[in-house]
Amino acid sequence: MSGSVVALAGGVGGARLCQGLSQCLPAHQLTVVVNTGDDFEHWGLQICPDLDTVMYTLASLNDTAQGWGVRGDTRHLMQALARLGGEEWFALGDQDVATHLMRTTLLKTHSLSAVTAQLCQRLGIQVTVVPMSDQPVRTQVETDQGRLAFQDYFVRRACQPVFKSLVFSGIEVARPSPGFLAALSDPELSAVVVCPSNPLLSIEPILALPSVRAQLRALSVPVVAVSPFIGGQAVKGPAAKMFKELGLPATASGLVEYYQGLLDGVVIDKADGPPSGVKVCSTDILMRDAGDQARLARELLTFVETL
Repeated sequence: MSGSVVALAGGVGGARLCQGLSQCLPAHQLTVVVNTGDDFEHWGLQICPDLDTVMYTLASLNDTAQGWGVRGDTRHLMQALARLGGEEWFALGDQDVATHLMRTTLLKTHSLSAVTAQLCQRLGIQVTVVPMSDQPVRTQVETDQGRLAFQDYFVRRACQPVFKSLVFSGIEVARPSPGFLAALSDPELSAVVVCPSNPLLSIEPILALPSVRAQLRALSVPVVAVSPFIGGQAVKGPAAKMFKELGLPATASGLVEYYQGLLDGVVIDKADGPPSGVKVCSTDILMRDAGDQARLARELLTFVETL
């Protein structure tokens, strides 16, 4: 592919596909726009879970077994906090805390975009990684147990409450980050890829930013999603449960319906039926290892060139 690609990402599936794309594209041709709706403050530290998952994955530091965190990390700090009566529900690895300490300190004088760029440079990441916004947007989840902060719903309660809808606190005054806007306006832009992240929790906060949906619809290049579903189940996480609670099938058809005319194409698993209304690429979408990540990215880019 001769032009640049913008990938909208969050969570483990998004990070894995972005790692695959980074193996198939020159670094200057890939911009990864990461959800920050699940950011929050914990123990006085600014935690950006999706940014960290994407960074650790692109830097080949990630724990591939659990999908998040630093490979081989220890939990001595959390154990010491527990001894002193501290809450343990959101586990932080010792090396992971270093990232949060550095980010929290730098945010006192720098934007989140600038801090992310510095962290990526220190980790040896060549592709451009940007937050969706430099202004705080906090995802809140409406459930049968009331409105819950994102991490309360996602981690503390393990997504067990019945999902109803999302509220994005701060979205009215937030703006797409400078790097996000620059990537969308790049005259060499060839495609926008919606990664196989949770459509509700990872992608919707990005799309909810003012003007983003309109800008994507106005693009003359294809917008293509990779399905997060195989056989009616999410590859990882609660996306299938949440779709079903919304009355949507946890399938590629449900995904296309949810994105409401935003997509020109979708990459689905060969075990699933094709949705109507968009171009379809059917393949093995399960990313078991780095080889699968690169293979899926190559097939995705080849599909994009046909649109």
